[in-house]
Amino acid sequence: MRFTVAILVLILISTRGTFILATTVLAKSESKVAPQSQPESVTVPITLDQGRVVIDVDLPLPEGSTERVRGWVDNGNPDLCISQRVAILMGLSVSCDGQICSGAPKSPDVALEILIGGMKIPLSKVGEQIPERIREIKILAGTPAIAPGMSAEINIPSSVLRNYDVLFNFPDREFVIGRPGRLKFSGTKSKMRVNANSGLIQIPSKIENKNYDLGLDLGSSINFLSEELFDKLASAHPDWPHMTGAVGPFNTGELSDEPKWKLMRVDRVQYGPLFLTDVAVADVPQHIPKDRMSRFEERPGFATAGVLSSEALSNYRVGLDYTHSTAYFDIGRTVRFPDFDVVGLILRPEDDSGFTIVGVADLEGEPSVSTSQIGVHVGDHLVAVDDTPVADFTLGQTWSLLEGSPGQERKLTVARGGKQFTVVAKVQHFLGDAPPNDDSKGKPKKN
Repeated sequence: MRFTVAILVLILISTRGTFILATTVLAKSESKVAPQSQPESVTVPITLDQGRVVIDVDLPLPEGSTERVRGWVDNGNPDLCISQRVAILMGLSVSCDGQICSGAPKSPDVALEILIGGMKIPLSKVGEQIPERIREIKILAGTPAIAPGMSAEINIPSSVLRNYDVLFNFPDREFVIGRPGRLKFSGTKSKMRVNANSGLIQIPSKIENKNYDLGLDLGSSINFLSEELFDKLASAHPDWPHMTGAVGPFNTGELSDEPKWKLMRVDRVQYGPLFLTDVAVADVPQHIPKDRMSRFEERPGFATAGVLSSEALSNYRVGLDYTHSTAYFDIGRTVRFPDFDVVGLILRPEDDSGFTIVGVADLEGEPSVSTSQIGVHVGDHLVAVDDTPVADFTLGQTWSLLEGSPGQERKLTVARGGKQFTVVAKVQHFLGDAPPNDDSKGKPKKN
């Protein structure tokens, strides 16, 4: 006889990305059953949606079939997040009162697990750091995804990934996951500090020849620094490219102050063994909840000066050997695409599909898109880009329509007050003075 623990997790998901963790722990005695043969590792294709790694995930259903949904590989977040639809599919009983729902297992035999490429991934270890007592289970009624502008209905958090070897292969658009010791990593090694409970990672780094610890969040497209460090660097280097307004990969649509974000390019960051150049960063306190930074500081006892994301590491295959606290960086290409060559809109995804224009980024002191009577206004609804409707697009898909070469024109169909009209906007080269096709951009430098 042995005891198994099934941890049932539901999340209160606000329309602005606030998650409230709810956990139920059930223990029962059962006879040991011979495990079915499982692959030791699998490789699956990824979609980069606004820099976030999205894969296909299969949900084992109570009656024995499976349902395929989109999953977000979210190594910068220890909390499991699922939609209401997924909660019901996985056998949880959900009852709603208005927008707030509560849930409970239909059967004590219900367990949380997913399949990635046929490999079973138990989610039961997600809540090990949570006190073993029942909490109130709540979810937001009717929310189709777990974050604004995304297609994913479930995430694979750091607290699950820490139990495996994983590889984020950005150049080849692949994600690899295997049991510890099963993956053969290539590239330059770096020691990483891993929070044993959450699986969050810090990488020893240097900026301006001073030592810092920077987190690793490949589930995000935003690089950010602490307010103190950002302001210090901005004051010391007024010539570094800077701007106000989260455009392109930094526009998540999750927080209301994105039009006010301060952005800057840091000339050089040593990240473990890598020497990264022209790293775009945002100032953390205006837009990132304080617990986002403090999460990386728990247990390791090292202050976190910022976090780097997929945006900074999109040239690399990043391998994470959690067992041996080692990261691997294998460069796959030496030319980075100009992520900030875009139309200067700041968008907010809406629950009923589509996007609201919440801001326009400045360019050389002027709005980068016309805000005159026949231009765009804050509060306008973006209907289409070059006659392609965006109502059912993800945020990443919409931004793919808004990017291009500087000077190219994009025809924006905008709705205001029940009427639609057209605005012509140009793609601008934000956050940089160097030519956008400069081959040196993104190359690792040597000492």
